[in-house]
Amino acid sequence: MEELKTRIAKRAARELNDGDVVNLGIGLPTMVANNLPEGISIILQSENGIMGMGEKKDETDPNIVNAGAQPVSILPGGQFFDSATSFALIRGGHVDATILGALQVDEHGNLSNWIIPGKMVPGMGGAMDLVTGAKKVIVAMLHTQKGAPKILKECTLPYTALHCVDMIITEMGVMRVTEKGIVLEEIHPVYSVEDVQNATGCNLIISEHLSPMQ
Repeated sequence: MEELKTRIAKRAARELNDGDVVNLGIGLPTMVANNLPEGISIILQSENGIMGMGEKKDETDPNIVNAGAQPVSILPGGQFFDSATSFALIRGGHVDATILGALQVDEHGNLSNWIIPGKMVPGMGGAMDLVTGAKKVIVAMLHTQKGAPKILKECTLPYTALHCVDMIITEMGVMRVTEKGIVLEEIHPVYSVEDVQNATGCNLIISEHLSPMQ
């Protein structure tokens, strides 16, 4: 499982450009910070009020945490600020990309990632603001949950936001959300197109330039 998550994180990291301001969701997306391609430096923003956040490290100051309350480092020149300033940055379109997980994504680019009805959750967090304020929204997640598709024709769980997802990256491949539907652009060599389609709850459009997952 850890190997699959690392594969996803490494591929998601390739979508980032040097100097990008990036927000990483809790869970798998936090692994992106430790898997950046050589020569790429990004500025990590955390909605609890950090700009210039470093990698997750167990030995860091326990008072410095990301939005998921995990200890993180702060890079030279990093800044701390209040939540109002943090969300002004997000809502103002100053985040180049956000990479976050999902419970469900559908073929329209709709996202459900904050609650399963009947289960206790701490709250929505910054997801709603991030997916509407960031310039690029990338969902990085495992393709299925206990065998059930997470990429669907229509989300069945409460929405986080509508028509917001640009890309989906899973262990099986890389997909882009378009007006015509979800296009499979890259596929991991251990899977066939049929494998990916069978694990997906909507019809995929297969790119004419389908290539191996990088």
